[in-house]
Amino acid sequence: MKSTISIVGAGPGAIDLMTLRAIDRLQKAEVLFWTDSLISPQLITQASHNCEKIKTSSLTLEEIIPMMIKKHKEGKKVVRLHDGDPCLYGAISEQICALNDANIGIEIIPGISAYQATAATLCTELTIPELTQTIILSRAEGRTHKPETESLEKLASIKGSLCLYLSARHVEYVQSTLLKHYPEETPVAIGYRVSWPDEAIKVIPLSLMAKTSKEMNLFRTTLYIISPALEEKRKRSKLYNPVHDHLFRPK
Repeated sequence: MKSTISIVGAGPGAIDLMTLRAIDRLQKAEVLFWTDSLISPQLITQASHNCEKIKTSSLTLEEIIPMMIKKHKEGKKVVRLHDGDPCLYGAISEQICALNDANIGIEIIPGISAYQATAATLCTELTIPELTQTIILSRAEGRTHKPETESLEKLASIKGSLCLYLSARHVEYVQSTLLKHYPEETPVAIGYRVSWPDEAIKVIPLSLMAKTSKEMNLFRTTLYIISPALEEKRKRSKLYNPVHDHLFRPK
């Protein structure tokens, strides 16, 4: 089996929300490439003092990849640390392709995403029976274009639990679009730097989404969860209902 470079999900920010596997890779890293603009510096304390730590916020992929390949060929254990979960807006696809072209193996370590940490902090479930059974992870269109089939208006028309990343700069457009489909009193959770020491999470009605974002001076590291599930709904699932039988609880 060829040696690998580890692409590791750091989770939303708190050290104790990292997986055991992520911490293991971080502690064993000899060279660490980390997204310093998005990852809490607290997490980097898990790497050894002897680990070479390279910040990547000011670098392009054309600068990062050759360095990763060089360090790997020197026999170093290389770790690429991404915020949240790498599969979600992690820009890892192009890194994987480049490393594959260099015949370097890759392993991906998943991480908890901000939408999960936000829901947990709010002690809420985002899939309530008879209310919504769908979670959509998306973003407003900015400089990165979206397929027409995934327009915000089409996603909002589903009226599920809609989690929007990378959208604070476009919050006025987002609010006006969502109001075409969700009632104005629909709860919106605004999560800023979720699980960081300066975390801020507010739940406000959709009609105040833009106003509150402006008051909080939000433009990055912000997540929005728009969902009727954020209201307390005493809807019971069938899973533990005595009238519902299943494989492990037959009639």
